[in-house]
Amino acid sequence: MKQYYVYIVTNKKQGVLYIGVTSDIIKRVYEHKNGFVKGFSKKYNTDKLVYNEIHGDIKEAIIREKQMKKWNRQWKIELIEKSNPEWNDLYYGLL
Repeated sequence: MKQYYVYIVTNKKQGVLYIGVTSDIIKRVYEHKNGFVKGFSKKYNTDKLVYNEIHGDIKEAIIREKQMKKWNRQWKIELIEKSNPEWNDLYYGLL
């Protein structure tokens, strides 16, 4: 079954947050880390994966991404810190 990921990357602990959706989390975070994602992500150097969740349906993942983007900043921080209190870069654990 195909998997889709909603993810949050940042530039540092408590820093700028970028929320996205992808079907290939390793490739997508690699692109963030190497500045291949133009616009907001490149401008603010959001290259550390601090949160991700898996969905089995792309529509469900997109709905969740849009929902999270509307949240206030504190809710996003609480979501990250619930599973990753140290704001570790989770990318290397995926490899």
